[in-house]
Amino acid sequence: MDRQDYNKAENAVDNAQWTANSYADRAKDYIREERNRNAEPTRDGWMERAQENISDAWEDTKDAVSDAWEQTKDWTEDAKSEVRKSTN
Repeated sequence: MDRQDYNKAENAVDNAQWTANSYADRAKDYIREERNRNAEPTRDGWMERAQENISDAWEDTKDAVSDAWEQTKDWTEDAKSEVRKSTN
């Protein structure tokens, strides 16, 4: 795996991992937004928003990992070829 691809995958995972403080800040933002819209903030609404973020992050992670695989899957064959060349 190319270092750049590894970093992309790692960053996608890091971005998906909200800390407890970050969750609290985002929950407060959700509550403020709902109040500004004169809507009742609910636990279910908050959970839906958090789930959407996780889903988006998962899609980003899958894309990065898939790209890394596609770019490196031929590496195994290349490595086998190099071994064959050196042993012949």
